[in-house]
Amino acid sequence: MSGAAGRLILILALAIAAATALAVLFGESAFDAGQLAQAFTDPSSGPAEVLWAVRAPRAVTALMVGAALGLSGAVMQGLLRNPLADPGVLGVSALAALGAALAIVLGWAALPGAVEVAALAGAGLAGGLLVLFSARVRSPEALILFGVAVSSFAGAATALIFNLSPSPIATAEVMGWLLGSVENRSWIDVAWVSPAVLASAALSAFAAPGLRMLSLGEETARTSGLPMARLRLMALLAAALATGAAVAVAGVIGFVGLAAPHLVRTAVRGDPGRLLLPSALAGGLMLVLADLLARMTPTDQELKLGVFTALVGAPLFALIAWRAAREWRL
Repeated sequence: MSGAAGRLILILALAIAAATALAVLFGESAFDAGQLAQAFTDPSSGPAEVLWAVRAPRAVTALMVGAALGLSGAVMQGLLRNPLADPGVLGVSALAALGAALAIVLGWAALPGAVEVAALAGAGLAGGLLVLFSARVRSPEALILFGVAVSSFAGAATALIFNLSPSPIATAEVMGWLLGSVENRSWIDVAWVSPAVLASAALSAFAAPGLRMLSLGEETARTSGLPMARLRLMALLAAALATGAAVAVAGVIGFVGLAAPHLVRTAVRGDPGRLLLPSALAGGLMLVLADLLARMTPTDQELKLGVFTALVGAPLFALIAWRAAREWRL
């Protein structure tokens, strides 16, 4: 790994540690120095309950979800050789959201883990369809079009669920979940998403040489001697698993998977293989900070995380695009 990439990873890791500490220490309820000291010395105290049972799991959930989205975005952009690809481009997010919405409307939300399992099942279905399609069609353009078709179908089916929902309460729950949030998440949610992120990271690491070869062109990749079909499959599975886990735990959150790889691309000189870890770290940092700002924004009702990331992410990505366009003209 180059010196610039190594320094970037170190800086991102330190920034994540600082941002996570801020997310745990600060919130809607302000604590003085004595209460903070009590939180660290008396596990049964009220401040300790707020810090370690409410804020800490929420911050770690945001970190893992952001890392999953950033990693998935980097994999998608490398696999499709498209800088505008993100975790939702192949329909994985949409089918995961459809599964969760269906579980909520059917009343399964009362069962622990039912919504998460339904969302993962939707993501697994999307991943299976993509694997079957990619086994027959290698063109990234065709894969994108297939993903758009899957996403459109899942979006229409989710709208149909809204239309036929028997209860306005269930409709409101589905809408709130689709807007994305890590509010009221616990260590159980961290346990849900963390293994999936680690597994997708391992798959991405195995697929990294294939992503690097694809950046040189399809013909070069075909003659490289690498098992490209297997590496493509690993990349697809990694992206589907990471996206499905993120959607299952936090709902639909946009722009993180799209913007995170662009924030760190220059440091790795566009190498898709070296882009994976920095993108995951950047995505985690983005979502921890976004959730902290969403909590601290003085509004009557807390902003949904998906709404906040869209409001902040769209101008940020526009700035990134503008800077990239200036570099291309030069």
